[in-house]
Amino acid sequence: MRRVLAGGQDLAEKKMMGATCFMVSGSMCCGVTGSALMVRVGREAYQRTLAAHVRPMEIGGGRRPSGFVLVDRKGYGTDAALAKWVKRGTDFVSTLPAKKPAARKPARKLRAASPKQSTRRTRGSVN
Repeated sequence: MRRVLAGGQDLAEKKMMGATCFMVSGSMCCGVTGSALMVRVGREAYQRTLAAHVRPMEIGGGRRPSGFVLVDRKGYGTDAALAKWVKRGTDFVSTLPAKKPAARKPARKLRAASPKQSTRRTRGSVN
């Protein structure tokens, strides 16, 4: 899959949902979970995409994220078939607005202990 996506713009690889996911412009387009290919096809194409070797994606608790399918190995076994599925995912996310990078929160500063805190009594201590 990396070979198929190589050379794409604004591409990132991320571990999410127990899978290796590939992001284009901040939106997940496809990934690998176990031996299945996970592809984001969108809500409109979802039903017509379900076919032999393609099934709905399920995450914890039987939930099914809309617009995502899992393609079994037989469905992407050739280079051409893999490229077709990856293109479906990248074509869909290209219709989405690019996400802004998440702002990093500044590190929390540690406060110095107040005199009241540093003179706390402990068991067996005498003041």
